[in-house]
Amino acid sequence: MIIGYARVSTKDQNLSLQKEALEKAGCEKIIEEKKSTRVFRKELLDLISQLRSGDTLVVWKLDRLGRTTLELIKLINYLNDNDIKFKSLNDSLIDTTTPNGKLVFAIFSALAEHEREVIRERTKAGLESARARGRKGGRPKGLSKEAKLKASAAVTLYKKGESIANILETINIKSKATLYRYLRHEGLKIGS
Repeated sequence: MIIGYARVSTKDQNLSLQKEALEKAGCEKIIEEKKSTRVFRKELLDLISQLRSGDTLVVWKLDRLGRTTLELIKLINYLNDNDIKFKSLNDSLIDTTTPNGKLVFAIFSALAEHEREVIRERTKAGLESARARGRKGGRPKGLSKEAKLKASAAVTLYKKGESIANILETINIKSKATLYRYLRHEGLKIGS
């Protein structure tokens, strides 16, 4: 099955140009989404989970699919690993349904892997240099000011016998593990 994915960043934008191009390209089904690539894209993830071996995913342009080269390469590698073809209508070099398109994608993948390795080497060198100057990396030990306030309030509520669920809701703490860490930080002996 040939499936199209059309996306615009805001609800005010129109999908008609992309949809027309995808229909002309023979898409039997078109998934539409009106969300920025900076937020969770439910429709795209649902679409990817529905694709089967032999299907072809078609987009109007690569930037409709992802924000970064690395993100795109991971996605297209996933598609290739699952025998799903990929085609970008306005980026004619990216068409894994053709031998030339596969070659171009393989070159892009190699360049992205090289970029990751260079970044890894630079990061490692930077950390070693910082350590040589006496600096330690990582997150600072202890709690932030806001977390200390929450920890203090959590202790007060815990000592009053409030339920864990009520403490989490009252202080707006997202997980029990964070609450228990706050309580331990304040010197309470509890089990998690």
